[in-house]
Amino acid sequence: MALVVMKFGGSSVADAEKIKRVAGRVISKQKEGNKVVVVVSAPGDMTDDLITMAEGVTDAPQDREMDMLLATGEQVSIALLAMAISHMGKKAISLTGPQAGIHADSTHTKARITKIVPTKVKNELKRGNIVIVAGFQGLNPIADITTLGRGGSDLTAVALAAALKADTCEIYTDVEGVYTTDPRVVSDARKIEMISYDEMLEMAGSGAQVMQARSIEVGKKYSVDIHVRSTFSPKEGTIITSEEKIHARRPKMEDVVVSAVTFDRNQAKLSIIDVADKPGTAARLFKELAKVGINVDMIIQSAPQDKANDISITINKADLKKALHALNKVKHELKASDIIYDDNVAKVSVVGVGMRSHPGVAARMFGVLSDESINIDMISTSEIIISCTIKNSEVNKAVAALHKEFGLNK
Repeated sequence: MALVVMKFGGSSVADAEKIKRVAGRVISKQKEGNKVVVVVSAPGDMTDDLITMAEGVTDAPQDREMDMLLATGEQVSIALLAMAISHMGKKAISLTGPQAGIHADSTHTKARITKIVPTKVKNELKRGNIVIVAGFQGLNPIADITTLGRGGSDLTAVALAAALKADTCEIYTDVEGVYTTDPRVVSDARKIEMISYDEMLEMAGSGAQVMQARSIEVGKKYSVDIHVRSTFSPKEGTIITSEEKIHARRPKMEDVVVSAVTFDRNQAKLSIIDVADKPGTAARLFKELAKVGINVDMIIQSAPQDKANDISITINKADLKKALHALNKVKHELKASDIIYDDNVAKVSVVGVGMRSHPGVAARMFGVLSDESINIDMISTSEIIISCTIKNSEVNKAVAALHKEFGLNK
């Protein structure tokens, strides 16, 4: 008997009818002869609604209390789904993240899973229950609930699949899989049949919202194949797996230079002007950002002039207020003349493992953007991704042109 972990996002459980549809799909999976563990997100826009409520009370909510608040969304979903499955005549039980044995560190709102002890999950499966687990949450070392950051339910599902040694981890969403770019921006975007962990990790980190990046890291580490598919369609979706498995099924993979074009509109650029050009300056700056849990994406340091230089970074736009506060605390110490920001920027990227052995991808990318009269600000590269920042208003034009240039519409 196979063990399947199924994860359903917020759009899949947004109302009573959708919850019933999910219940039917879960029961069908069990009837196929599988043991089933289900992970669910909060219904619809409930997480955003809870954040709005918190902001109505205070403009500086405590992280611990935000976790207490946001964790309630998933508990709504698990209870309703368990009720729906029971009403349809099958046994089901709902468990919070802590009840399922998910332990996390003490970083509120962006906690990392430290271990999973799924004893209760295994016991309930032995009793014949469909086990429904709240995504996005765990228990920290002092017995407080912590949440795992945006998209944390993906992480819960993949980590549970690893801990339970599940045969399959299926991520159900409102699209039919992973596409060459967002179909809402480029109408002829194609669904990708198989994609490597590394490519998917870069896509998730550069703006593709299908999967949380940290969940892909766990999938790669524990060799969990992830099947991304639609809640509302029986069609096969996209398999996220190792390059070796893809090569075995797709020998001509080397012919594919670029697999996808991604974009992220939720970016902000910060520039610290005229900081002292001496050892330790950058370390002090980034230490201050790390203390408040801010992930820095791109970094550019200008050439020194008069023993000073500028350091520019990009971060998630949601972290802008926190970053400004942190940097203003060390502005005098760094001898910076000013801190300026631009929250009207976006990141556009091309991703593909084939780029490792095909020179000239950057030239083609920048040439296309030049032809479209799109100005490039910051640039970052790795073996399988090239990213640059542009004006937010030019994202659609840039993505469409790059998608066509690299033959992703064919």
